[in-house]
Amino acid sequence: MPSTKAADVHAPAPASASASSAELAELVYRQLVLLGEDPERAGLVKTPERVAGALAWLTRGYAMDARSAIGEAVFEEAHESMIMVRDIELYSLCEHHMLPFFGKAHIAYIPDGRIVGLSKVPRIVEVFARRLQVQERLTEQIAEAVEEVQRPRGVGIVIEAYHLCMMMRGVEKQNSKTITSALRGLFRDDFKTRDEFLRLAHGPIGA
Repeated sequence: MPSTKAADVHAPAPASASASSAELAELVYRQLVLLGEDPERAGLVKTPERVAGALAWLTRGYAMDARSAIGEAVFEEAHESMIMVRDIELYSLCEHHMLPFFGKAHIAYIPDGRIVGLSKVPRIVEVFARRLQVQERLTEQIAEAVEEVQRPRGVGIVIEAYHLCMMMRGVEKQNSKTITSALRGLFRDDFKTRDEFLRLAHGPIGA
């Protein structure tokens, strides 16, 4: 299993894009044959290239890293209270069946003299969501990245997601939702901080 440690903040070395795309297209062509389809018929003749392109897009996080995603958008600021960006849409691929899971991430931190540009928080989610994933590891990787890059007094992450591997195959449960969390620093050690975070993450907007 890939590590969830701080080293994951940095991107792995990407393979050659053109070579990977061509090889993926060849594999998809072969899959169509094995499924009993005719890859040369009008509706499928471009499918191998399309699927290769889609997979490259859906896994582009392998060529990204959290530090580059944030760039220079870290600012000195004396703010000492919780900052939360909630309801961040996320889309990822389950590594077990390569089927999508999707949902929302709620991310909060308590700064220690530095804040990050708000638009950069969803970019951190994209770095790790756009890979083959399991939700548990995705949650931990986001928390580790925020902690390493931002060095706050505490980090709290909650992800709520629906998994198509449970909805369209297997047990076929349409209304099941998976919730994972990761708590660091004050969010783990201080009950009041943890309670405030969880109420904000799970409560209705405006409540």
